Amino acid sequence: MSPARPAVIWPGHHRQRGACHDGRGTNFAVWAPEATAVWLCLFDDVGRETRLRLPELTLGVWHGYVPGVGPGQHYGFRADGPWDPEGGDLFSMDKLLLDPYARAIEGTVTPDPSLATITGHGEVNPGDSAPFVPRSVVVGDDDFEWGDDKRPDTPWRDTVIYETHVKGLTAMARDVPAAARGTFAGMAHERTLTYLTDLGVTAVELLPCQHFVSEPAVVAKGLVNYWGYNTIGFFAPHAAYSSSGTRGEQVREFKQMVKNLHAAGLEVIMDVVYNHTAEGERDGPTLCFRGLADGDYYLNDGRGGYLDVTGCGDTVNVSGRQVLQLVTDSMRYWVTEMHVDGFRVDLASAMCRHGNVIDLNAPFLTAVHQDPVLREVKLIAEPWDATSSGYLVGMFPPPWCEWNDKFRDTVRDFWRGRAGGVRELASRLSGSSDLYADDDRLPFASINFITAHDGFTLRDLVTYDTKHNEANGEGNRDGTDDNRSWNCGAEGETADPAVLALRHRQAANLLATLLLSTGVPMLTSGDERGRSQRGNNNAFCLDGPVSWVSWEQPEAWSHLHDMTRLLLRLRAEHPVLRQRFFFAGRPLLDGGRKDISWLTPGGNEMGPDDWADSGARTLGVFLAGDSLRGQDAEGEPMKDTSYVMWLHSGEEPVDVTLPKEWAGHYIEVFRTDSAADPAPLEPGASVSLLDHTFALYEAVTTT
Repeated sequence: MSPARPAVIWPGHHRQRGACHDGRGTNFAVWAPEATAVWLCLFDDVGRETRLRLPELTLGVWHGYVPGVGPGQHYGFRADGPWDPEGGDLFSMDKLLLDPYARAIEGTVTPDPSLATITGHGEVNPGDSAPFVPRSVVVGDDDFEWGDDKRPDTPWRDTVIYETHVKGLTAMARDVPAAARGTFAGMAHERTLTYLTDLGVTAVELLPCQHFVSEPAVVAKGLVNYWGYNTIGFFAPHAAYSSSGTRGEQVREFKQMVKNLHAAGLEVIMDVVYNHTAEGERDGPTLCFRGLADGDYYLNDGRGGYLDVTGCGDTVNVSGRQVLQLVTDSMRYWVTEMHVDGFRVDLASAMCRHGNVIDLNAPFLTAVHQDPVLREVKLIAEPWDATSSGYLVGMFPPPWCEWNDKFRDTVRDFWRGRAGGVRELASRLSGSSDLYADDDRLPFASINFITAHDGFTLRDLVTYDTKHNEANGEGNRDGTDDNRSWNCGAEGETADPAVLALRHRQAANLLATLLLSTGVPMLTSGDERGRSQRGNNNAFCLDGPVSWVSWEQPEAWSHLHDMTRLLLRLRAEHPVLRQRFFFAGRPLLDGGRKDISWLTPGGNEMGPDDWADSGARTLGVFLAGDSLRGQDAEGEPMKDTSYVMWLHSGEEPVDVTLPKEWAGHYIEVFRTDSAADPAPLEPGASVSLLDHTFALYEAVTTT
């Protein structure tokens, strides 16, 4: 660390925000246009503070250069100015503030009354916050050797996403060295990479790993924010995920993780939270933004508080010019400096607002679309916020893809017997053209998922009818009640063999539907291993085995892992199972078959009365491999194997008929009610399926 009491501070420059080390000293620049003065606060190894007043103000940016200050130096800011909460000014010299552009942050928030922004009387709460808040860290040019690192650039049509948690994936991984478990190094370990590539996924979507802290109310219960949707450092890798140190080492470790994942052919998608910050409501802790320019960083409700469309107490004003610059600078930094491959933007609808008005031409979307770096990476919107007006599924413009909760809800409802027919199921299986085709997007605009970090795991989805969130300390009031789950006859764990057999089949049905539907499948970490959260559908505050992935495979659920590997291998090998374009419902070649045909249990094509049948519980799908759009490497029309899928959610077994005209014979590839029988089946053959069964058949053409 640099000396705690440097003798001089020079004017420096305003052009690059944050702390920029040049080998001889560090330039500090922070935007606080309404402040009357800003102090740079430097801390030595025992926490002694030296304050240096930043000498220059240029275009709203306070700046100064300090010779001799280098990497590893702890620092923060204090901003003086007017106190006018309703006008958006909350300046206080008692608040030590993080640098919004800090490349590394060390420490967390220790609850203390001095952290509160406003007391019940509307006055600033006295007391110095410095002992209780994290500190920014100067990061230098680390000369990281990227070598021949190359982005996998996996086409969207070939992408399979694995949503996972940096800590949770390897915290219990015995084959990963103990010091690396639950860290960026653990994610980068050969054992982890081998598991992911063997499974067949092509990208990891990492839950928030920008620096975050836990909410005071959560800490007061003896819990933590485990998921990380409480960001306070838009440029800083989360320090607790570093095994090598937190004085800038977390930056190198994150880079090494990305490099190792790329070498294994895996893309890195970051789940980023720019819609709100860890400062929360107006009476929450002052940590960074509100102490520098509260009225600019947050949307105001016009009553002295924040407009809250995120459910987290505050909403970031991303439409403001300087805040928009901060967010896009952050995204560009993670792409150019850290080599990530894309973003899943949390509550993206909240970032499309002018005040309380939704605008799909919002500055954020426009800025990303015109940015030559950002528009070329994978962009996934969570297309809603905490309001009904923010529900924008199907509305985001290209090049955005979207989490498709209509897929989730429709598939869950079908397999639990609450779908009211098969019409909407057919739309979701075939890429949700009703949502995405009208603005020239392609099927990969739909990120299909059955489960995510938020909600029941796959195993719990077939084990519980209701949530069981008692461990969260909120009297089981938190978390959604709209789970669309079915416990298969008994609430919670049971030894009943009939219930267990049905649960195992139902979990396989849901997973198979996800992996073989048109669109981009997103698999939630641990679902392929039968991970349970004991019925908790909001485990954001549980940092322990209930949230971590167990690498000890439960024998009763091992079929899910084997099935996932099989179906992802088939998906990768056969373009007919990962369509590039929406289906036409007609032959695409002279004399060819329809690219897709929908079948009744009798093997006939669905008619109007069949589609209108609200009691239908069985649907067949014929995918014609000789009716694909596009050309192969030789310029010839693409051709592939044809398949028939059967989805039966009825309470009783059903006999289904394999189509007569479209194959020389059929081979059973996979079914969830029994092992597949490889014996050829004649066209028109009848096949018996148990209740609640998914089955896949290869249609072999006679030459």
